[in-house]
Amino acid sequence: MHFLSDDLENYIEQHSEKEPELLAKLNKETYQKILLPRMLSGHFQGRVLSMLSKLIRPKSILEIGTYTGYATLCLCEGLQENGVTHTIDIKEELMDFQRKYFDASPWGNQIVQHLGEALDIIPEIDTKFDLVFIDADKENYINYYNMILPKMNKGGIILSDNVLWSGKVVQELQPNDLSTKVLLEYNALLRDDPRVETVLLPIRDGLTVSRVL
Repeated sequence: MHFLSDDLENYIEQHSEKEPELLAKLNKETYQKILLPRMLSGHFQGRVLSMLSKLIRPKSILEIGTYTGYATLCLCEGLQENGVTHTIDIKEELMDFQRKYFDASPWGNQIVQHLGEALDIIPEIDTKFDLVFIDADKENYINYYNMILPKMNKGGIILSDNVLWSGKVVQELQPNDLSTKVLLEYNALLRDDPRVETVLLPIRDGLTVSRVL
């Protein structure tokens, strides 16, 4: 669902930082070759992720849901010189595509790809995180959150994507719609959890910014 008109979205992009050339190529090739290209963060949300990362200056980043690596590279734009980004995805067929663009960027040797279920992989990553981006299967958002919160540094930021879920969060809940049900519970959890402070931004399909207290 588009919450803004195409004209307004175009205006916003035109008056935000320009999409970097490498990401424009990644964007184009994703639409040409990869299934479900609408999953891509895209120009405007990508610049938002980049700006947030540059403000945070993380030493350690965790991304749950790599897809083709667009958001990964946006988040890396604020990564400290000796920092590391861990990114997790379940689709083996995308690994080489991701790595091609990672290695073409300045952060190729700072990005660690993990293949498999995030709930299995996250406990094996022995580090504390400054910045986490959750953008994977919605049914597990609460499980991801509960698993990563103890692994966050104080003041760390958790970003959660698709929290408006094409507007379904304000529509009548369908009995078989597990994703929307979980997202409703997740959004309420972030709002009420005294361990974080949260703001939900109406960016693209909804982006929540939660700061660990």
